[in-house]
Amino acid sequence: MKADHFDQQRLLALADEDVALTQLAHRRRTLPEAAAVDAALEAERALAAALVRAETESRDLEREVKRMEGDVDVVRQRATRDQQRMEAGGLPAREVTALQHELDSLARRQSDLEDQELELMERQEAADSALRSAQEGLQNAEADRARAEQLRDDALAELADATARHEKARADAAAGIPAPLLSLYDRIRQQTGTTGAALLKARQCQGCRIELFGKELAAVRSADPNEVVRCENCGRILVRTAESGL
Repeated sequence: MKADHFDQQRLLALADEDVALTQLAHRRRTLPEAAAVDAALEAERALAAALVRAETESRDLEREVKRMEGDVDVVRQRATRDQQRMEAGGLPAREVTALQHELDSLARRQSDLEDQELELMERQEAADSALRSAQEGLQNAEADRARAEQLRDDALAELADATARHEKARADAAAGIPAPLLSLYDRIRQQTGTTGAALLKARQCQGCRIELFGKELAAVRSADPNEVVRCENCGRILVRTAESGL
């Protein structure tokens, strides 16, 4: 295939834009800000789950404390009635003895229940403190996630702007290249995943960084300036200039 030597050199501007667009696409796929959002979301989910557990424990202990308060109140009321009966007098000695025995038992029972109630209240206090910490942690995580999302959105907007600029520059560069040469370039670009042409500089292909030797170098050196030559290693169009070292 033949193409004007200066048209071939225009491929370098096109290649520069394709390199830039490839780099932008790679950055979009591997955006650190996007990874930061994922990490923030994971932290937020973990803290939300911890908050649910803390809320559950706090509610359970609150119910236990109320139940224990009820048990203590029942024992206290029973002891009050027994005490009032004894103080009213007129009871047989055997019944007085039984009431005194019951009052002693109720006193021990009340003491045990109050000890259990105190332990539950201490656990509830610790659970409430953990709940407040979990709530604060989740609030902070939500704020961190919101900040991470804003940074990601800002980065994506910058990438979109840069992509639009380079796409326009690429279109402008492609507009001056003959259709057959552009078509060949685009086919090679699809194969390489980056560019379809590379500068031959100091006998080295700038696409794959392989230096030309022997017959390959001789063939390129003797080729007509309008002949489209390609790198035997990467397949790109080799654009020859005064820097090519031929």
